[in-house]
Amino acid sequence: MHSHRRTSRPLYDEPPRAHTRCCDHPGCEQAGEYRAPKSRSQLNDYYWFCLNHVRDYNKSWDYYAGMSTAEIEREMRQDTTWQRPSWPLGKWATQDRFLRDRVVKGFGFEFGRESAGAADGEAETRRRAAPTPEMEALAVLNLTPPVDFARIKARYRELAKQHHPDINGGTREAEEKLKEINHAYNTLKACYGV
Repeated sequence: MHSHRRTSRPLYDEPPRAHTRCCDHPGCEQAGEYRAPKSRSQLNDYYWFCLNHVRDYNKSWDYYAGMSTAEIEREMRQDTTWQRPSWPLGKWATQDRFLRDRVVKGFGFEFGRESAGAADGEAETRRRAAPTPEMEALAVLNLTPPVDFARIKARYRELAKQHHPDINGGTREAEEKLKEINHAYNTLKACYGV
């Protein structure tokens, strides 16, 4: 029989312990295992505290200390989008398309115009021959550019009341006219990104 001797030495070597930092609280000798930011302007620069002292620090920490109400509100708004800029979905592309159409069709700036005369007449004919959905919608509401959305909305309400089937005895013509007005309003609403 073989005899097994017991030794006090472990069968495996323990890895050397990493040097632990001391708690940053004055006079504390415990290990500083919990980090806490030093200030609002130095969020990546930390104090290292023991559990008790990090709890005390967290109780007294006020990120918004020294900020005005407006600054706090701005900070909170930015935090809702993770400090990144944000735009309403779809609005920018629609508005961009609308502005490009206005420039190309000549409602604002007249880029690429040729000399006066026949070229202007041809451009005007093309413009009238192929109106954009936006221009058709403005025509239904009896509006001409430039116009803002508040004016469009006011005109829509005015025409919707005027042509509502209930006011016009339920006639088929009034119903069709109201459908046309609603369609025009929805087209313009999409163009203005509302």
